[in-house]
Amino acid sequence: MPAHTTAGPVRPIRPRTRTAASIVSLGALLAGSLTALTAAPASAAEALLSQGRTATASSTEGAGFPASAAVDGDPGTRWASQWSDGQWIQVDLGRTATVSRIVLNWEAAHATAYDIQLSDNGTDWRTVKTVTGSDGGTDEIAVSGTGRHVRLQGVTRSGGYGLSLWEFKVYGEEGGTPPQGGAVRVTGSQGNWQLTVGGRPYTVKGLTWGPAMADAPRYMPDLRSMGVNTVRTWGTDASSKPLLDAAAAQGLKVMNGFWLQPGGGPGSGGCVNYVTDTAYKNTMLTEFAKWVDTYKSHPATLMWNVGNESVLGLQNCYSGAELEAQRNAYTSFVNDVAKKIHSIDPDHPVTSTDAWTGAWPYYKRNAPDLDLYSMNAYGDLCGVRQDWIDGGYDKPYLITETGNAGEWEVPDDINGIPDEPTDVQKAEAYTKAWGCITGHQGVALGATMFHYGLEHDFGGVWFNLLPDGLKRLSYYAVKKAYAGSTAGDNTPPVITNMTVSTPTAAPAGREFTVRADIRDPDGDPITPKIYLSGNYANGDKRLIDAQYRSLGNNTFAVTAPEKLGVWKVYVQAEDGRGNAGIETKSVKVVAPPVTGTNIAQGRPTTASSAQASYGDCPCPASNATDGNASTRWASDWSDPQWIQVDLGSAKPVRTLQLVWDPAYAKSYEVQVSDDGNTWRTIHTTTTGNGDIDTIETATTARYVKLQLTARGTGWGYSLHEFGVYS
Repeated sequence: MPAHTTAGPVRPIRPRTRTAASIVSLGALLAGSLTALTAAPASAAEALLSQGRTATASSTEGAGFPASAAVDGDPGTRWASQWSDGQWIQVDLGRTATVSRIVLNWEAAHATAYDIQLSDNGTDWRTVKTVTGSDGGTDEIAVSGTGRHVRLQGVTRSGGYGLSLWEFKVYGEEGGTPPQGGAVRVTGSQGNWQLTVGGRPYTVKGLTWGPAMADAPRYMPDLRSMGVNTVRTWGTDASSKPLLDAAAAQGLKVMNGFWLQPGGGPGSGGCVNYVTDTAYKNTMLTEFAKWVDTYKSHPATLMWNVGNESVLGLQNCYSGAELEAQRNAYTSFVNDVAKKIHSIDPDHPVTSTDAWTGAWPYYKRNAPDLDLYSMNAYGDLCGVRQDWIDGGYDKPYLITETGNAGEWEVPDDINGIPDEPTDVQKAEAYTKAWGCITGHQGVALGATMFHYGLEHDFGGVWFNLLPDGLKRLSYYAVKKAYAGSTAGDNTPPVITNMTVSTPTAAPAGREFTVRADIRDPDGDPITPKIYLSGNYANGDKRLIDAQYRSLGNNTFAVTAPEKLGVWKVYVQAEDGRGNAGIETKSVKVVAPPVTGTNIAQGRPTTASSAQASYGDCPCPASNATDGNASTRWASDWSDPQWIQVDLGSAKPVRTLQLVWDPAYAKSYEVQVSDDGNTWRTIHTTTTGNGDIDTIETATTARYVKLQLTARGTGWGYSLHEFGVYS
């Protein structure tokens, strides 16, 4: 919290009406008090940036109290707002500046709580200091950040009047902090290395870059405010320039990446034969050389990073002896790239990233021209140090991705899917990771942690520090690691003890209950929201708005999706200050129970066709009436098709429940028959969507048939269950 000084031993009472004389005398009193009670002087490098600049405000009390009066340097004039909370005043400094100090000379009508915010464009604001408990007078506030626009955002007033400032002074340095210049070197000797920039030690305190390159000017100041000094990219081309320029303007560096196939590790596409495909290698070598030459002198360039998890990713393309040959050929090509880069740019190191330390023996054997190694490691990051020792390596390393444990390294939950860590656990993981990196002194030269991303989807919630632009506990954990403190920051709501009432059996289309404990450390009002993701049910990674209603006490009745399978339900709590807590659990959506007896179960079932072999097939017609929701009938990939069940004798039919596989019917008829020859239609649809179809009827029949006329996909028709209930 900033220190507050008072304007004098007597605070004048604000009159309802003022004369010019009363304003001048009050201004003189405040000015005299400030002279006597000046806080620590500004540093020699500081300048008063706000005086005479354009100021605007949310409102004014009248024409005599404009926003400009707070930046005119005259202690006898003032800005005054209307008499309500939430008022603000802001000043346009005219250009980007590094802001170090704010001095507020309050009139009697002051704010007891307010935020100091910065912006690059006057639209998107970031809070750099939150003040509570102000007693007015003179507030002198130390801040750290860059921006062109500075705003005082009032939260609560001291009384029934509005807000009123004699002076709103912004101090700092124009132009931001220039980047460190000079050659980048890996210096030192075995076990005692360091990275230097222009001869000065440089520990990489980085994040991987997620937003569009063109949006870098918008977000780069925020990274700087976090203590970040480096961002990592996976590709470098013409689109990289805005990122490099914005980084340089904020004094940050960029680890410029180059992508090679098959990058990205398991599941990634793009197979290359590094033993024989000379054309591909020559093309990449030429392409990389072009961009090295383009950006080698850019002040933001820190180093070059060749490839991403390709040693691991080659297992998607090869196996056995051929896999070994490809890995050796790939890392030999990485060495060729390193030599080429060094010939063009001798002033920036070259590294190469892979997954875990399994790639390092190949680099050690085949890539001596790399200046250092790099790797991506998450849950078991702290084991890297021992691997480095056991491998007898003679180069330092960087961690180019890390954070909380990923899907591939956490235990499964009750529904058999990866159990995502909580926000609290994720924040702790970043803190632990940084401790393990800095703990390997002289060898680990820093990290670019994962991930400064904005996506608000399945992967975004798992890994991003600010999905949808909302800052999470992990964001502040990284800021504390890099900047050393988050004092004065308004932090996110904390969610704990999230539960789902029916985690293994939520009936499709019906309500289940979600509950969580939610608290906000700063006492801010909380807005909860509920989302669903079908990533494990249908491959859709988006977060969609759930249908829900509040039951009070952070308990919600949520409507389950119609699509069967394991879904994830998310509770997101927002504080209105740009922060969010997010917690998630899985819920298995099952077919809703149907009253009565399934008279089709186990009965003879036939179909127009059935797939004998494809994926999980054979998929005979009998699978649709075996009572097992994990088996299915699947037809040929053509129209029309049919499936029918013989109930044995004429029986009352009251309900049909069709549990579709993703290969569903868009158009079909339900037909019944007493003899299997003459059929009558009891239901028709042309709008099938592949969800569960529950059809009510009132008839008697021995045979029930689905006459399928139009597919909803390019596959055939497929049913997990064809239930007929009496």
